[in-house]
Amino acid sequence: MPAATPPNYHEVLAHLAAKQLTPSPAWLSNLLAAQRPTTPLAALQKTAVFRLLASDITTSLCATPTGTGTGTGTSTGAGQTPSVFPPDIHNAEIAPRRLKGPIAVQVLDVEDVGKSRWAQVEAIEALERGEGTRGRKIVRIVDEADGGPPPPENGSRPGNGAAAAVAAAAAGAGPHKLLLQDCAGVRVYAFELGPVPGVGVAMNIGTKMLLRDVEVARGLVLLKPASVVLLGGKIEALHVQWRDGRKEALMRAVQSERSDGD
Repeated sequence: MPAATPPNYHEVLAHLAAKQLTPSPAWLSNLLAAQRPTTPLAALQKTAVFRLLASDITTSLCATPTGTGTGTGTSTGAGQTPSVFPPDIHNAEIAPRRLKGPIAVQVLDVEDVGKSRWAQVEAIEALERGEGTRGRKIVRIVDEADGGPPPPENGSRPGNGAAAAVAAAAAGAGPHKLLLQDCAGVRVYAFELGPVPGVGVAMNIGTKMLLRDVEVARGLVLLKPASVVLLGGKIEALHVQWRDGRKEALMRAVQSERSDGD
């Protein structure tokens, strides 16, 4: 006998669908079953969005069929369009094309290819020392939690202003190369053709994006501000693993480059 649908299931499903996110029935049912029966609908909807953005979309989202087309985002029946990358996404021999989407993806890696890897290592080490750059100046990052001064009455934090400047710089620069994954588990590299707000080495691993009318050329997704909607989110375990291993990975790449040059 099939399990009963949890209360407010269809209302929460519609709320997520309006954001172009289609959760798997099992994931949504399990989420709602764990909530209190008296929880207001608005709170359930917010919880569902928050939990989904913090989840691994390979388990939380449901893919609509891609059919056997060319992956250009044409309809696949029942008014649906592909919500995942086409099977031939990595084929570099296919002429440049556009994927209509929307395709929900999560970020598994990001690299600032506008800087040398050694420059990125130096930036990480500066942040490890509690330093950052603002213009050509080196600033000391002080947080109230680390014994810094409390915020003045106007609410601004002197130390956090420096931290915000460093974070803003880290989120900018570029261009960036990203490793994206759709809900079917397909991983594809993407390259930033123009600055996409929120994209940078300071972003969270597991950040969710929606890709619309995005171009693919030689197996690479080409990102422009108009084709990307940043939804936010974070997969804590992946983010910690990436953050802790990033310096080592860059150092290995630097050593490899030096060995190849010898």
